[in-house]
Amino acid sequence: MQHRTLAQPNARFAGDDGAPDPLVRVALASVTDQVAYARAVVALCASRLLMPIVASGDETDHPDPDRHAEMAAVTLSDGEATHLLAFTGLDSLRRWRVDARPVPCLMDELCATVAPAGASRLLVDVAGPAPLVVEGQMLEQIADGQRLVEFEDGGFAWVRAADTDG
Repeated sequence: MQHRTLAQPNARFAGDDGAPDPLVRVALASVTDQVAYARAVVALCASRLLMPIVASGDETDHPDPDRHAEMAAVTLSDGEATHLLAFTGLDSLRRWRVDARPVPCLMDELCATVAPAGASRLLVDVAGPAPLVVEGQMLEQIADGQRLVEFEDGGFAWVRAADTDG
């Protein structure tokens, strides 16, 4: 597989080639109960994810210099809820849609984008290898800038980065 460097919105993702974090993939594949689900969210909170952006607007099949298209985040409705999509790696994004452009993001940024995108849930790796939905209070806490962490004793807690401005 040939790796390409993704377009960099800022220096924090310098050198990112879109490869998934293998620990995140294992955590997602291991979800069988609430504890494993929490561990998967912990892994997602500590990893880079990819938000797909696709062209929308004028959908013509012929070249037109006056054609207008906009790039938009992708939501998917299943009749029950609307999901904002995210992916753990370029491979899973391409499995879903080859022409989508990856935008590297952190979990809190994605969760904060859910409501403005008109969605109520975050759906990670919709096309596999192991899809996961983040919703409700879990989504709200992360959107608020908190991260779920696990302690050595198996306990979980919400933490927020210290304010370094004052």
